[in-house]
Amino acid sequence: MTTGGLEELFGEREEPLGGDEAAPERKRSWTGWVLRNLLLVALASAVVVAVMRSADLDISIVFVVSALIGLRVILLAVAEVRPPPRPKRSDRRGGSDGGSGTDSLRAAVRRWEQNLERANADDDLYSRNVLPVLAELTDERLRLRHGITRASDPRRARKLLGDPLWATLHDRGRRMPKARDLESYVDVLERL
Repeated sequence: MTTGGLEELFGEREEPLGGDEAAPERKRSWTGWVLRNLLLVALASAVVVAVMRSADLDISIVFVVSALIGLRVILLAVAEVRPPPRPKRSDRRGGSDGGSGTDSLRAAVRRWEQNLERANADDDLYSRNVLPVLAELTDERLRLRHGITRASDPRRARKLLGDPLWATLHDRGRRMPKARDLESYVDVLERL
């Protein structure tokens, strides 16, 4: 059995979304944040009062300051519930479909298809690449649905899998089965 297994088939290295390196998050002091907001409210209050007085409107400074503080609190609350920024799209092209960006599921399926196509012609490749992954999927399905693996309870696992699938998983020197046999194995795994 290979050491890579499912990780080898499905696991491409994750690339950061925003570029090569993520920018380290700067720690801001709480007092600096409060001072900036107070300065913002003070400046906005001075501008509003000056504009109102130049228009010969008498308005209470306490009212203007409290209204601007309330507005600032609302803006801060809205900023907290804002959704995270959308990831930047990659410039690389996906596959033959012409879509941009990388789609991990599509890439994994493409790797599966390529492995199965190559394994169709090379029995050794089938034994090295496809059988170990099929065995891992089988063990995982048995573990999730029945709480066993092929190694922990071979008799019960053989009964659940049936003799054809059991023989395929344990006879490493076998040739690649026909498409209808693979379909029947997948059906057995789905019924587990």
